[in-house]
Amino acid sequence: MTSKPLLLAFFGLIIFPNMLAAQTRQQGPVIAKYGAVWPVDNPDYATSLEEPLKVVFDIMNSPESKSDLNASIETAARFLNMHAQAGVPLENLSVALVVHNKASKDIMNSEEYQKKYGIENPNEEMVKALLDAGVQIIFCGQSSFSRDFPRSETIEGVQFGLSAMTALIQLQNQGYQLVKF
Repeated sequence: MTSKPLLLAFFGLIIFPNMLAAQTRQQGPVIAKYGAVWPVDNPDYATSLEEPLKVVFDIMNSPESKSDLNASIETAARFLNMHAQAGVPLENLSVALVVHNKASKDIMNSEEYQKKYGIENPNEEMVKALLDAGVQIIFCGQSSFSRDFPRSETIEGVQFGLSAMTALIQLQNQGYQLVKF
């Protein structure tokens, strides 16, 4: 005897295949391996394709496990991918990350991360992909010293700033909108 839930699931696959397809997160096109997003068809609040979107993410937290990706950093990949999928031209997307506090470790190069934690930095590939896509990543100089993560140990391309506070203010003065996660 077939159970009702199994039978309902079977018929659901036959009758509603498009509903399931809409529930699949999509990768890319800007950051291929990171930042998969859910497609949103026909939103009531339309996304402008002409307006520049300038965002700065305040990245201060990090997962407890040294082997986990920093989901806050991946937010930048999601931002780029979702807007590119929605048709926003790449020239209208400007993204910056200001990294400080506990997240300081997440922008270390793998060689130094390996020395400190015994594994490669799980964020290095993602950070490099973001840098390659034109994302500006600024590391807080104050966190560098207070948390003992020297500038020389960061991933190549990460910028070194006076402080996270300074970078956040300057970017907002340049029209970037602050998103804090």
